[in-house]
Amino acid sequence: MHRVVHQLQQRLHSLPQDKSSWAQLGASYVELARVTADPTYYAKAEGALKNAGDTGLAAIGMGTLANARHDFTAARDWATKAIAALPSSAEAYGVLADALTQLGDDAGAQEAVQKMLDLKPNTASFARASFHFELHGDVDGARDAMQRALTAASTPEEIAFCRYRLGELAFDHNRLDEAAQHYEQGLAARGDDMTLTQGMAKVAAARGDAPVALENYRRLVARAPLPQYLQEYAELLEANGKPEEAARQYDVLSEQQRLMESQGASDDLAAALVAADRGDGMQALRRAEAEWSRRQSVFVADAMAWALHMNGRDAEALEFSDKANALGWQNATFSYHRGMILAALGRIAEAQEALVQALRLNANFSPLQSLKAGRKLAELRGGR
Repeated sequence: MHRVVHQLQQRLHSLPQDKSSWAQLGASYVELARVTADPTYYAKAEGALKNAGDTGLAAIGMGTLANARHDFTAARDWATKAIAALPSSAEAYGVLADALTQLGDDAGAQEAVQKMLDLKPNTASFARASFHFELHGDVDGARDAMQRALTAASTPEEIAFCRYRLGELAFDHNRLDEAAQHYEQGLAARGDDMTLTQGMAKVAAARGDAPVALENYRRLVARAPLPQYLQEYAELLEANGKPEEAARQYDVLSEQQRLMESQGASDDLAAALVAADRGDGMQALRRAEAEWSRRQSVFVADAMAWALHMNGRDAEALEFSDKANALGWQNATFSYHRGMILAALGRIAEAQEALVQALRLNANFSPLQSLKAGRKLAELRGGR
């Protein structure tokens, strides 16, 4: 990607009025921000895209940038503008589908994904169809669509992405060997892919090989300090009796979140979940409510449920848990949160059912929270 950026910069030095190249440069900066976990590329992307003028390609780039910054309302608006300029652009519909999914507009997202498939049935469109199936609890449909995405893949990057998503579908449903196989095949296509490295670290942790998992995470966060990776690493350290090292990673996580916010990338959702998991109920609820005011998706509904639970407001939490599970997503974390909420409400049989479901779906959904789920389930069964 650095090479692509350099080539575009060289071209623009000679042809500074080439709007298409400015749009490509902006999109490349967004991708660099993703693969390096360096949000300072967002400002560079925005500058390049502004030089691309009032074009459909520029609008697609601005929408992609807005999605990356978690400004999904702006992303939806940019995608709508892009579609008006380029009505046959599958990429524009992809930006729209991503935004609407995160905003909680399920019907709109489905329509955008279908339009994308109609226009261009390729890796990008099949991948979005896969995620839509997954959100609705159709794991087989999600897997089949992702296999079609893999069949359509033509670059090492696309192959690696598809193998990662197939690995995640397997990992999230207690199929560790299958997950590892997909991650390994992805690394064979693109050995420096950080998502696949994270996948192998998760598999090592799930198999009980803590030294390998910890070393993989150490190298991963040194290269790509994404909040998700830092949280997983911190939880793994904590679960393995290393609280001081875990605390240092949580500090790095806080710094990284502040850096992202300084670059216009809001992530109250992730911050709310981290705060709730660490027992900071007030911070968790403040962050979750801020995110809920912007978008009412199943992702944010779950964060609201968990934050309310951490504040002892379990009747309200259960209402949000109902919203989080409305689409039928088979998500172990959602089931764990629901089980803990039901337990707090004294609905023991339902709590046990939810916790069993969480562990049946993925016994390793979190290095730390999965242990807590198991302990809570044992406690509830012991009280019968």
